Parts: sequence; structure tokens; C-alpha cells
Amino acid sequence: VQLQASGGGLVQPGGSLRISCTASGFRLDSYAIGWFRQAPGKEREMISCNPADGTEYYEFSVRGRFTISRDGAKNAVYLEMNSLKPEDTAVYFCAAVRYGWCVDNVMDYWGKGTQVTVSS
Repeated sequence: VQLQASGGGLVQPGGSLRISCTASGFRLDSYAIGWFRQAPGKEREMISCNPADGTEYYEFSVRGRFTISRDGAKNAVYLEMNSLKPEDTAVYFCAAVRYGWCVDNVMDYWGKGTQVTVSS
């Protein structure tokens, strides 16, 4: 059972980036998927949660700029990030939970983080 996040990189302010989260060993469609990030010197925070029923939640600082989507055929989840700002610089993690909401200490599976750096 494994989750893997990928697609991070360096992008200029105002730019866009899509990061992916793929699963092996279990089906993502039965899980709520959370995207978390941890900026240097800060605690990890949840920025988006997408329960299996299709609802979506976005933390205020990313609302309107970030969008989560799923691809059942690829067993993958994506986070499309637009209008990126330097303060979005962080290590981004995807995580899955079978029951409940996307809370850091209850997630069932975590992917390794992928670095996103927003800088000119």
C-alpha cells in the first residue's frame, strides 16, 4: 500500500503547477483525500480535503486558486495550483483516510512530500 506525490518544482509568482498523488494497493475512490503542506519553520497544515462523496474543501488562503480533481482510471488525485505566490512555497503531501475528515493525525496513508518553490 503506497501513496506517491509528484510534480513539484520551481515556478515563478503568478504561475501554475499541477501535483499528482497516485496510489497502489488500494482504491482512492473509497477514501477522502487531503492535501497538506509544510512551509519552512511552520507546522504542517491541511489545505484541501476531498471526501469520497465528491465535496471539496479549501483552506482560505488557497480558495479560488487551487482545485482538486480525481482520475479513477489512473487511481490518482491532482492538485491544480494557479496564481501561485511565494508564500505557497512548501513541501506538499497527499494523504488518504477511509473514514472521517482530513485531519493530520488520523490519516491512514501518507505520500512522501513534493517540494513546491515559488520564486522569481
